[in-house]
Amino acid sequence: MKTPFACLLAATTFLTSPAPLMSPVHADDPATPAPFYADKTNLLTWQDDQGQSHPITSPDQWQTRRRHILQNMELVTGPLPTPDRAVPLDVQVLETERLPTLTRQKITYAATADYRVPAYLLIPHEHARPLPAVVCLHGTGGPRGRTAGLGPDYPRYTLELAERGYVTIAPDYTLLGDNQVEPASVGFDSGAMMGIWSHRRAVDLLAGMAEVDADRIGCIGVSLGGHNTLFLGVFEPRIKALVTSSGFDSFFDYKDGNLTGWCQTRYMPRIETVYGKDPHKMPFDFPEVLAAIAPRPLYIHAPLDDSNFKVASVRRCVAAVKPVYGLWRAEDHLIATYPPGKHGFPPDQREKAYQFLDRILRP
Repeated sequence: MKTPFACLLAATTFLTSPAPLMSPVHADDPATPAPFYADKTNLLTWQDDQGQSHPITSPDQWQTRRRHILQNMELVTGPLPTPDRAVPLDVQVLETERLPTLTRQKITYAATADYRVPAYLLIPHEHARPLPAVVCLHGTGGPRGRTAGLGPDYPRYTLELAERGYVTIAPDYTLLGDNQVEPASVGFDSGAMMGIWSHRRAVDLLAGMAEVDADRIGCIGVSLGGHNTLFLGVFEPRIKALVTSSGFDSFFDYKDGNLTGWCQTRYMPRIETVYGKDPHKMPFDFPEVLAAIAPRPLYIHAPLDDSNFKVASVRRCVAAVKPVYGLWRAEDHLIATYPPGKHGFPPDQREKAYQFLDRILRP
């Protein structure tokens, strides 16, 4: 059931009907565990249960390898919840502020029966409906309000995209900002999977709005939000275009292979407890994450002087993924930029990313 924006302004709740049915995802199948791929850059092969490798020459054959990627990701993050955990969203509007070109609302929504996600929802005023929409995922230094234009200066893509004519939603990530629910207390094995689920529910919220064209939803993020954009894209087929800024490199290259930073509760503790922080033992890596998004349009901003994620590693990841996009003859859907700059998402680079989203979501 679509709910018009006027109802948001007039009430303290938004969607009270059941949440939209989420698209099916190839997730973990305990009966057929995925094989371990030692070379995660050799993407145009799949392994059978005897350990024999087979070439991939078509999109249909790719689906087997893609399923293995998702299964191996879930070994680290824990399983994606089943659709029955998607309770009604029950959006609570806490504050409403009318700005010259848009309305900004502070809200919470029910991710499961056990926890709610704080977010900002921004809706433009004078644009033809239905509008495209973008899920905006923040970095560690800027919980949702800063991307929405509140607080000290920060990449304000939630606000800027709304000013450009997109409905935008900016949820607080697991254990950051006002989202302080421990993942294990609500049935998640990692903060990463809790984030994926919370962000999928944000897609549900957008898709249920009368103002939004559910076929034109994208995602954008910097740093933490950069790799969470990729994670959401892997598990959420309704995301039609993705922008990741300063968000990843290979586990082998991250801090020269020291994966301690990835082992926090809000990320993936199993990297330490199960895989000993050893990149060689990891069931998945970022070339596979990127490949699992193919052939959807993906824009990568990787600054040359990023101290968190090595640009040479990003280049290697992108080179490994290009042949996968080639299965669909969609090489032009994979765009990687390597401008001067440090870790971050400066205004000139955001503008280029917005133009990319415009081409895909506002043709």
